[in-house]
Amino acid sequence: MSALALLRTLFSYRAWANDELLEKMESLDPALHGEERRTVLRLINHNHVVDQIFAAHLVGAKHGFSADNTPETPTLKDLRAAVAASDRWYLEYLETVTPELLSESVPFVFTDGDRGCMSREEMLTHVVTHGGYHRGEVGRIMAQLSVSPPWDTFAVFLHRTEPSRRLKR
Repeated sequence: MSALALLRTLFSYRAWANDELLEKMESLDPALHGEERRTVLRLINHNHVVDQIFAAHLVGAKHGFSADNTPETPTLKDLRAAVAASDRWYLEYLETVTPELLSESVPFVFTDGDRGCMSREEMLTHVVTHGGYHRGEVGRIMAQLSVSPPWDTFAVFLHRTEPSRRLKR
């Protein structure tokens, strides 16, 4: 499997996992779990902001963020829509990017002013792994509240989207 094909699969998994988690977050009662609900919204919003920052780095655009989160906490409905749009953007980007562009190193500036340089392939890998880290944090908070988080693993995604894999030996 090529790196590009793997990235496409990983970003499909990521979109699925984000949707599953955000749907499950609907079950967090604002009255009962107010502080925890705000915390998980902040975590997912942070992840979304970082996604937007790296999307801008990938195409050489300005992202307009001065921090890795926004001062305000979005509603779950607004965050779900924004994350879904971002997931679609990344999937569309991966349909047009070439292997040559993926391997190209791109200099950029972090929101704290530090300079960085990563290949586009490394940036995309960062976006996938960063999101998994924060979905895991949210899942842990949900479990502590006795709200079962979704089963967010790459293997589950592959077997749900390609059930024939279960039959192969």
